[in-house]
Amino acid sequence: AGIKKDIEKLYEAVPQLVNVFKIKEKIGEGTFSSVYLATAQLQTGCEEKMALKHLIPTSHPLRIAAELQCLTVAGGQDNVMGVKYCFRKNDHVVIVMPYLEHESFLDILNSLSFEEVREYMFNLFKALRRIHHFGIVHRDVKPSNFLYNRRLKQYALVDFGLAQGTPDTKIELLKTAHSEDQQGSCSQNNPTIALGNGVSVSVTAPKQIAQQSASKAADKRSSSLAKIQIKQGRGGKEDSVHHSVQRSVFGERNFNVYSSTYQENSSTKLIKQPKMVDVSSRKLVTKKKIISTKAVTNGAARKAASGCPSNLTCDCYATDRVCSVCLSRCQQVAPRAGTPGFRAPEVLTKCPTQTTAIDMWSAGIVFLSLLSGRYPFYKASDDLTALAQIMTVRGSRETIQAAKTFGKSVLCTQVVPAQNLRTLCEKLRGTNSGCKRSQGEVPSKSVSDSALPVAVDKPCAPETLGKQIQHLKSFQEGGSALEMKATDMKGWDQVPDEAYDLLDKLLDLNPATRITAKEALLHPFFKDRGL
Repeated sequence: AGIKKDIEKLYEAVPQLVNVFKIKEKIGEGTFSSVYLATAQLQTGCEEKMALKHLIPTSHPLRIAAELQCLTVAGGQDNVMGVKYCFRKNDHVVIVMPYLEHESFLDILNSLSFEEVREYMFNLFKALRRIHHFGIVHRDVKPSNFLYNRRLKQYALVDFGLAQGTPDTKIELLKTAHSEDQQGSCSQNNPTIALGNGVSVSVTAPKQIAQQSASKAADKRSSSLAKIQIKQGRGGKEDSVHHSVQRSVFGERNFNVYSSTYQENSSTKLIKQPKMVDVSSRKLVTKKKIISTKAVTNGAARKAASGCPSNLTCDCYATDRVCSVCLSRCQQVAPRAGTPGFRAPEVLTKCPTQTTAIDMWSAGIVFLSLLSGRYPFYKASDDLTALAQIMTVRGSRETIQAAKTFGKSVLCTQVVPAQNLRTLCEKLRGTNSGCKRSQGEVPSKSVSDSALPVAVDKPCAPETLGKQIQHLKSFQEGGSALEMKATDMKGWDQVPDEAYDLLDKLLDLNPATRITAKEALLHPFFKDRGL
């Protein structure tokens, strides 16, 4: 009844549709649009299925025009969705696109053969190569935006509502949209932040570090900031996302949501961290205690502080107050649009310069889900928890080093080792590869064979390591149930090393060295395929 009412409202809002389309049902709904399945009567007398995307009336006209230009310029080939028509009535806009009947990623994830996964990724890279050639950063690459018809082997990259342009983009309206976004926009400051979910991570800009490190004592103090302690929740298990799909590797219920807060009597007390943190709040972490300050939201105080010279050295670092110098600092501006779990490290740390590399990271997360059989792989309520989860797979030292290359400082007191991607994916999928390493094969540069991620103060013996693995414990307990029969392996017992080498290059923490879509298509993983 609700969908029928929505269809009637759409006909009323855009009356031109009545004479052209017969809207059948609503097939999708997002934050900024709704998608309907409709049929159009052709001159030949045949009916053709179409997808009608109704953009919410509050969408900025420039963003709508930019999305249309992406579809018309880059769309229509190489697995990129094109556009048929566009209708507008006042502030209501409907984009008409070809309809591709497709399967739900959740429904087919655990039934896909390895060869189907290879084809899926090859076609995804073809689409990304196409849009990146035009200087389009999609920003929201994920399975639900890459439609897949398994029977017809057809693919389509859709939804350019969040797209941005590179500096040399060929989409003129993306240049204009980017400049509009930059005007007067400010994101939150980046002092050291103590977040909940048992995780403490600090991300700061180098200029702030220079101002704050006025003495050697301050330098020594800053080196012990931000402690990562990721533990599994008491429940130990969570429901499957879907009846045919294994649960997410990282879920909110896998974490103890606690942080210690400094009290006046110097005693520590565990309290539950609120989900939302005020953008003007500043929380500071020391090695033994977390000193948090209350959010400063008084407009008068901030206005008075704005008169302070910007070159003054901060004197509130690692104290329980926020000084006027910090309040007067210009806030960092960086886009962070995208879907949680698919955001690249440079997005999570608010790097102002973001390139097409963020789409390749997202493609890597899709590939990680396909190889591990887990979707969504990452699930976090905020950016810093998401960054901590990435560290448990890619390593804390590697993350810190990569962050320096794009001008960010990530501080952690504990070392979280990187994981071997093959070991991780095979354990989660419940397979054992019979494929030997290629002769002369060099292990992935940023993947450690030493251990699965644990939060420990010092290295532990191999025999005790398994007992300390918290976030994978539930999967180990149910390991026998996940083991596949030999007859049902569908190639998963013969995954070549090239697959994990490509995954490693996609999940390169440094965007400057991350593999491009063009390079990915030439990777040995696709050596038996033509472009």
